[in-house]
Amino acid sequence: MLTFDRVSSSYEDSQVLFDLELEVESGTVTTLLGKNGMGKTTTIRTLFGITDKITGDIVLNGTRINGFAPHKIANMGVALVPEGRQVFPTLTVVENLVATARAKTAKERKLEMDKIYALFPRLAERKTSFANLLSGGEQQMLAIGRALMTKPKFLILDEATEGLAPVVRREIWMALQALKAEDLTILVIDKSLKPLCKLGDRHNILQKGALAWSGDSAELADPNSKARRCLSL
Repeated sequence: MLTFDRVSSSYEDSQVLFDLELEVESGTVTTLLGKNGMGKTTTIRTLFGITDKITGDIVLNGTRINGFAPHKIANMGVALVPEGRQVFPTLTVVENLVATARAKTAKERKLEMDKIYALFPRLAERKTSFANLLSGGEQQMLAIGRALMTKPKFLILDEATEGLAPVVRREIWMALQALKAEDLTILVIDKSLKPLCKLGDRHNILQKGALAWSGDSAELADPNSKARRCLSL
């Protein structure tokens, strides 16, 4: 689905990514790990072409997308749940979902929304509430639902459960497991290793804008592994 081949990028004159190598296989869940400031969010921004001086090759589903506008990349089936949720605060739950719907008819939109309400029953209960009146967890559910309304082939979540209550985190991890069972390709940035080990097929750790380690869940779960040493640095 996605390949970064020796990708570097900057913010003006400050380089953040350095010859990054990254692969996301179709139908799998891939994670991106590392301490704050190591380039995780910049990787996502680079994918969408909104950083500077991008070099190397970014290939999405067989197409080199360097230089593509963000909306064109989104139209290729990529949906982002951004850090901080960024829902439309003065729109209701229903209006937030309709705003990003790819379905053309009201009947199709209803079917898509019903799937999201089944995934997140809380949203069904709050469908007429304005987004700014939802809890942080409900807003994150809405942000995921809004992304799913675009019928993506590739879902990206930046800080999927950061700052959320444990019960809400569990609901989101369960929803992602359900989406994985549907063979949706998912890239997740998060810091919760235990649920990521259960969910993820392949894990990647960034250090100072480069790939420091890549491996499977068994290696990531091992407290004596290179992966854990990389995360502690």
